[in-house]
Amino acid sequence: WLRRCTHYLFIVVVAVNSTLLTINAGDYIFYTDWAWTSYTVFSISQTLMLIVGATYYLTFTGVPGTATYYALIMTVYTWIAKAAWFSLGYPYDFIVTPVWLPSAVLLDLVYWATKKNKHSLILFGGVLVGMSLPLFNMVNLITVADPLETAFKYPRPTLPPYMTPIEPQVGKFYNSPVALGAGAGAVLGCTFAALGCKLNTW
Repeated sequence: WLRRCTHYLFIVVVAVNSTLLTINAGDYIFYTDWAWTSYTVFSISQTLMLIVGATYYLTFTGVPGTATYYALIMTVYTWIAKAAWFSLGYPYDFIVTPVWLPSAVLLDLVYWATKKNKHSLILFGGVLVGMSLPLFNMVNLITVADPLETAFKYPRPTLPPYMTPIEPQVGKFYNSPVALGAGAGAVLGCTFAALGCKLNTW
């Protein structure tokens, strides 16, 4: 009984926190100068939040497909939250794209293809999610009409001076934030996949 209650509580807490993290991760329009740096960091953080919850849920149930279901929970939570922000006048010209679903599908496929081998799930699943999510996350940036124009049109008076939108600078994290996020995510993804599995054996 306690294990089952803890399981559901964990799913809710991680999914909600993933949603909050994702809302901020889509907020590149207000970090114009540091857009690529923010993109890289938030891509990695989204990868880790997705994989630890999805792996936990997947190994807890032992049913391939539950990782995708977990990603769907994150997506719906985020749709609700961002729709609420949009209705309050927040300058989003999109709600959110379900960027976690393809990565979660890869996680499920690894678990199914390796006949529920946890070590393969950690290694292969962690690498695949870590490398794929930064790529899919780029869709979020593509769907923003004009980040610089939007940032100047909707300034945040509460932002400190160093966070105010300015002309983007060249050379922040070099030229490929997707590759950088994918490389770091591939390494850290395995670690957090192992953590998700470990949470089932406490």
